[in-house]
Amino acid sequence: MARITIEDCLERVPNRFLLCNMAAKRVRQIRDGSEYLVSSPKNEDVVVTLREIAAGKVVLKKEQEKEEKEEKEEKGKKEEKEEKEEKD
Repeated sequence: MARITIEDCLERVPNRFLLCNMAAKRVRQIRDGSEYLVSSPKNEDVVVTLREIAAGKVVLKKEQEKEEKEEKEEKGKKEEKEEKEEKD
């Protein structure tokens, strides 16, 4: 199997500091019993985690929350616009 590099992961994560924090948190999750998100037999938990990040299986929660917030705002604006149109 091909080697995983930090550059592969940095395509998904904005900087090395976030990558380090993400990887550490995910390794803890795996060691606490979480299932692997990619198949990677005979690899250390850290390597599996980096493979998951590079594959896009692990994402920043901050980004997810931001996207959800934007979607809610868009829906709210759309609903307000429809209500104004109904009143007119």
